[in-house]
Amino acid sequence: YCTSWTFFGSVGFATRTSFDFLAIYVGPILMIGLCTPLLRRVIQLAKSQNITSIADFIAARYGKSQAVAATVALIAIVGSVPYIALQLKAMASSLGTILSEDKLFSQIPIIGDIALVVMLAMAVFAVLFGTRQADATEHQHGLMLAIATESIVKLVAFLAVGIFVTFWMFSPQELYERAMKTPEAVRAIEYTPSISNFLTLTLLSFCAIMLLPRQFHVSVVENSTDAEVGRARWLFPLYLVAINLFVIPIAIAGLVTFPFGAVEPDMFVLALPMESNSPSLSVLVFVGGLSAATAMVIVECVALSIMVSNDIVLPLVLPRNTGNRMSGKDFTDFLLRVRRFAIFGIMVMAYCYYRALGNTQLAAIGLLSFAAVAQLAPAFFGGLFWRKATARGAMGGMMVGFAVWAYTL
Repeated sequence: YCTSWTFFGSVGFATRTSFDFLAIYVGPILMIGLCTPLLRRVIQLAKSQNITSIADFIAARYGKSQAVAATVALIAIVGSVPYIALQLKAMASSLGTILSEDKLFSQIPIIGDIALVVMLAMAVFAVLFGTRQADATEHQHGLMLAIATESIVKLVAFLAVGIFVTFWMFSPQELYERAMKTPEAVRAIEYTPSISNFLTLTLLSFCAIMLLPRQFHVSVVENSTDAEVGRARWLFPLYLVAINLFVIPIAIAGLVTFPFGAVEPDMFVLALPMESNSPSLSVLVFVGGLSAATAMVIVECVALSIMVSNDIVLPLVLPRNTGNRMSGKDFTDFLLRVRRFAIFGIMVMAYCYYRALGNTQLAAIGLLSFAAVAQLAPAFFGGLFWRKATARGAMGGMMVGFAVWAYTL
């Protein structure tokens, strides 16, 4: 859950809206900490129906409707593209910050385009890690181990830079005194959070922790035992608290250290260790940011590619060749090829979106994706609790919501 948005973007968000950034973490804590019975129910249903994605799950609640599954898959793909572009932007910005002295590098054709190189590397990683087997219900323990490792790396890196800034670069008292003399820092400290904004962000993040394709994949598809849910109930909120402990101190330190506008606020986490000549900490922070982006991109691409193959491509291929179904033709190679192409296709879309972005803040891009997947919430929760919900109603709701999202955001 803690991608580049958390690692870099939270600090940038905090420089503008103070404690509002916390809403993004209150939602998941409420869902995982207080709504555990709901999560258990979803996992139980998914296991009994051999469900492989959020599209499968929603479709299963409406009589395994293929049209519902395809609609969910399309919304999830379009909604996730900005989120993947966010990771590319964060990696390009952080590499740009490190290589800011080296102007020659950016002029090298192709290699100088950092985001393109990052995109291709991540796509290859996702293909190697996530498309080894056609059966999407089989647990990918290697993938989960990689994500568990990156979770520790980014937490250690963020805590290290937080401790360094708060107790080494400044003392807490000195940081506060300098903040009081810096107009931008004073504005950030005295910002009055908007209750309506906070509640809206909390609701969006509450839905996102369940409905984002990668979150559903990790929470539900990769779930092995009920004990994992019990452990996540206390460990996940604790992790979210730990990774956000130093967001405000780093944001204030960045505002008092750099002239306003000289450094992108999203890059304060990396720029502060570099400013104080700590190369080893700068490298650790860069690796932390890289791991935060990589895990998200790999799992998201794997989850989306499963939806593309199972809910969009296969239904188009199978009806034309109903004889194949009868003859028991093996679709394994075809499925894996489709998933690999889908991963590269999604990454190219994300790269094009990144190119079109300009100087948008990381948090703004992330919220765009949160709002997109929130359109699945009525169909998802309605299917769980309301017996009279129909496939036609679910599709109508999702399409109207998605059209409003596309037009307004």
